[in-house]
Amino acid sequence: MTDLFAGTAPYYAKYRSDHGDQAIGHLARTFGPDGTVLDLGCGPGTVAIPLAPAVREVLAVDPDEEMLETGRGLAAEVRNIRWLRGDSTRLRELPAFDHIVMGRSFHWMDRRAVLADLDELLPPGGVVALLGPGREPQEEPWEATMRRVREEFDANTFTAAGSFQVSGEHPHDVLVTTPFGDLESAVYEHRLTYDVDAVIGLQLSYSYSSPVRLGDRLEPFKEAARKALLDLDPSGTWEHTEVTEVLIARRPTR
Repeated sequence: MTDLFAGTAPYYAKYRSDHGDQAIGHLARTFGPDGTVLDLGCGPGTVAIPLAPAVREVLAVDPDEEMLETGRGLAAEVRNIRWLRGDSTRLRELPAFDHIVMGRSFHWMDRRAVLADLDELLPPGGVVALLGPGREPQEEPWEATMRRVREEFDANTFTAAGSFQVSGEHPHDVLVTTPFGDLESAVYEHRLTYDVDAVIGLQLSYSYSSPVRLGDRLEPFKEAARKALLDLDPSGTWEHTEVTEVLIARRPTR
């Protein structure tokens, strides 16, 4: 899994939307100011950087060194983030942490195996927090068009054992069968505007249509995407409501 997002870091940092102030605020209230929080699969710091001022420390962990370097650059003035290379199979090698948050990473993991490890590693009161689109995500207005372009270039998705792509199980359904079955959910929305460059950049932030995987097809892919998008809407702009679910999972109290 270490090379899934090779080459995507600059596109991820620039074009992936953040989770919004309300979602980050929800995490901050949940973790409290004295907690050390593991951000597992942190990417370029989409969660770690805005969360850091509200907690004691963030352990920002990702298997991709380019993601970590991008995050370090974006957070050069933030002193309470430790950027560490690692992944969900090596949790026991990490420094101790009080809580864990996973953004757009949990669905790539062998989720039950990760949660079993977390049951041993998290202290009493430790929280598992997930950020995602919720049970019924809204498709972006350009997605059907981009899906056709990706299929033309054989830019297919990848899967991991136990992941959402393999099992089809929503995180809610996984969590209720684990020691972290006490769930709390909140949904937040924020409106975003995308232009053609942003939509193309978003495609290049995905593992299955990354610059590395496209290789010498990168420029033809970008040209095909631009043409398809302008055929879809000559204005070249789209509005989309980004929906973020904050899912907090705790061990049930006895």
